[in-house]
Parts: sequence; structure tokens; C-alpha cells
Amino acid sequence: MKIAVISDIHANTLALDAVLEQIDKIGVDRVFCLGDILIAGYDPNGTAQKILNIKNLEIIQGNTDKMVANYSEELFEKAKNKFPCMGYALREDLKIVDKKYIDFVKNLPEKKYIESNNLKIQLVHGSPRAQDENIYPNLDLENVEQIVADSEAELILCGHTHIPCGYSLNSGKTVVNVGSVGRSMTEDKMPYWALLQINDDATFQIEHKSTKYDNTKVSNLIKERGFLHSDELARMYLRGE
Repeated sequence: MKIAVISDIHANTLALDAVLEQIDKIGVDRVFCLGDILIAGYDPNGTAQKILNIKNLEIIQGNTDKMVANYSEELFEKAKNKFPCMGYALREDLKIVDKKYIDFVKNLPEKKYIESNNLKIQLVHGSPRAQDENIYPNLDLENVEQIVADSEAELILCGHTHIPCGYSLNSGKTVVNVGSVGRSMTEDKMPYWALLQINDDATFQIEHKSTKYDNTKVSNLIKERGFLHSDELARMYLRGE
């Protein structure tokens, strides 16, 4: 069983297209998506439609998907004060997102267990404990053990931080943050995702993959949207920023 795991697309259709093309060339049986598909990019409707067109898809809700589903002026003020470009992007995106996609993300589960070839997998966005908890590189192993202690899975797949990493724990659990397709926080700013191979005996191999695409074009498209702090958001797509 071969599975592609993607996360944090953030309305970046160009990056998603590049990753899906690479996935198609490799050939997979299933695709897991760990959420955050709609906001803070340039094309929320196009991205959502492409996600819905993926065959054999398992998908959960990300924290910004939840923000879209539960939007209010109070939520906007809170997001704006914490991270201005994300707050304003959220408000502007909701002016153009089709209601059917808002309804779609609203009804997604926050986490999900899946069993494949007798391997128990948990899909989460941030962590098993919280949708917005960060699993970063270079965490203390005991800390990661605590974060996933309540998970019944042997393999926990997450995103949220936009930085790929992984942990093999003394408990026997494996935790993999697959990174971000749409707004990578890696030095090269390229999309990251993971390829999971599950064998018949429930052993598995998983590796991070990177895909090249025109991040400068996406940066310009976001800047052209012209909402307050859009230039700040646009710079996040460029190397060295």
C-alpha cells in the first residue's frame, strides 16, 4: 500500500498542482490530507475543488479550516492581533470562498484513525492533543511521548508547523510531521509532503518528499490581492524571508 500524505495547502493551487503531478507519476493507492486547505493564499476555491477531485482521499480539518467554519468579528480581531497578515487574509478570503467549501471543511473531523495492512494510523493536524499544537524539529523525545501518549496509533501523521520532521519513540510509536504543500517554512520554500509505504506485515517506510514550483509567481499573486498586510504574507513564500 502506497500513500501520499499532504497538509497545509493554504489556497495555493500552483503548489498543489505540482505536488499532485509528482504523486501521479509515482503512483499511489490513497492520499491523506491533514487540513488547512482554504485560507491565506491566492485561490481558495480552486484549491478546494482540486482536493475534492482527489481519488481515494482521507481528509481531516485543520485549525484554519475551523477558523473559516466558525468565523466571527471576534475571531478576526483575535487573529489580527496575534498575526495580522493571517487575520486580514481570513477576512478577505471569506468574501470569495464558495459556501459549499465552507460547509465542507466545517463538517470534517479534527482527527481520524485509519487501519491499513494492520498498521494503525492516526491523522491529526497539530497533535493528538490539540488541533493547533506544534510538533517541531528537535523536540525532546520525552516531550513528544507526552504529546502522543493518548494516541492508540503506531504511526501519527501531522502538519500545522509547515516544517517537516519525524520521531521514532521508545514507546514504539512513530510521529511524522509531513510539512506544508502551500506555504512551506523550510529554507527553500518548496512544497513538502510524505510518501508512506505500508507492507503486508504492517511494517512501513516513510520519507519526506519535496517538489519544485514557481513560488515567486505565487508570492506576486498574493501581493496583487492588495489587502492589508498582503505584502507581508507574500514575502513568506520567498527564500531568505
